[in-house]
Amino acid sequence: MKPARAEPAAEFEAWREQLRRGGLELAILLALSRGPRYGLEIIRHLEESTDLVVTEGTIYPILARLSRDQMLSAEWREEGAHPRKYYRLTGHGRRRLADMTGLWEDFAGKLARLIAAARDAGGHL
Repeated sequence: MKPARAEPAAEFEAWREQLRRGGLELAILLALSRGPRYGLEIIRHLEESTDLVVTEGTIYPILARLSRDQMLSAEWREEGAHPRKYYRLTGHGRRRLADMTGLWEDFAGKLARLIAAARDAGGHL
């Protein structure tokens, strides 16, 4: 018996989610490229700048991993009634951001050329 095949719309949504998750680490590093931010501030920045909707349950594990991997440093700051944990890029994080940005731009450029070629050839886009 063949396994049930996912609906095309469901397959597309799965691909879209995979693409979003793949770019999320880069988006977080970019959000920190201009200086330290706390978690909720990163979430708001991503939503306002890109309309990427990221939940706390998604972002904090990534921030913890990036900190463990020494790409981010973190410090608690007392601000009003609530202390906040601010994250900043380390030297290693800045190098990773530069590498990731270059790879992303290279990959996106290749896809853009393929899309343009398909359109020029009368592809159904």
